Amino acid sequence: MSMGWQVYVLVLVIFGIVSNWVLLRWTSRYEITHKQGQGDTTGHAWDGDLTEYNNPLPHWWLRLFQITIIFAIAYLILYPGSGVYDGVLGWSQEQQYAEEMAEAEQQYAPIFAAYAEQAPQQLMNNSDAMTAGFNLFGNNCAQCHGSGGRGAIGFPNLTDADWQWGGSHEQILTTIMHGRNGVMPGWAAVLGGDAGVTNVANYVRSLSGLSHDAEAAAAGQQPFGMFCVACHGPEAKGNPMLGAPNLSDDIWLYRATLESIKDTIANGRNNQMPAFVDTLGADKVKLLAAYVQSLSRAAQNQTAEVTAAAANPAASTQQ
Repeated sequence: MSMGWQVYVLVLVIFGIVSNWVLLRWTSRYEITHKQGQGDTTGHAWDGDLTEYNNPLPHWWLRLFQITIIFAIAYLILYPGSGVYDGVLGWSQEQQYAEEMAEAEQQYAPIFAAYAEQAPQQLMNNSDAMTAGFNLFGNNCAQCHGSGGRGAIGFPNLTDADWQWGGSHEQILTTIMHGRNGVMPGWAAVLGGDAGVTNVANYVRSLSGLSHDAEAAAAGQQPFGMFCVACHGPEAKGNPMLGAPNLSDDIWLYRATLESIKDTIANGRNNQMPAFVDTLGADKVKLLAAYVQSLSRAAQNQTAEVTAAAANPAASTQQ
């Protein structure tokens, strides 16, 4: 806070205390000298005969106001409330927060250190560890990915088997620990404007079996092969090393409508997930990575089974 604002706050504080004290002193000078039902009135009347008398406040009520003023002065002596004075106790919200965090760290650090020694599979099978991971997720991840991890537009669903940066424990750990920067450039100028963007958008929709304009999609296949396969691959399966999503499935980060896909192609997308290693520490991040992986464990196991069956159809038939 600059000196000008500090002086401004100090003046307001002093004016508030002094003006209230003067007002109370002025009000307390008046005594009731008339009998009940007689005396000066404020001139206000309701229902014809209900009159408001100009009586002073009761003494006990005035004393309560005076006590609050005394309390305010004592508070300003002990705590930083005037803008220029830190208070006798030297209290600050930053200091209190740091002390509470240090106390919590001392209490819970051994627990998270013990979890960090376990393998990811052990953590996922440990109900206490997953409860702690659920709490970490709720405090740090649910704001973007939702309390159940199902995501939202622009925020990935963590409960399926589709992973933009890879779904192994090591890849998830790297994502949470160091964050990710997803950047797709805009291609409107390169594709020749709206017509070219529309063609490629229709081709992209055709890759995942969505309704599309066949003629436009055919026209968009060649520019897709020239400009898009470098990141998304020749089969549009994506590339976790680059954070390029799979365009051949039915999972879309920014919706699958033609207009949304056109907007993505024309103007690009810029996503950033912050790093949490400094906020949570390595032990908590490892536990959180195991919890995130557990959210999609069933989907990943199913995908692995389908892949294995496709690779060995004979074994699948025997089963």
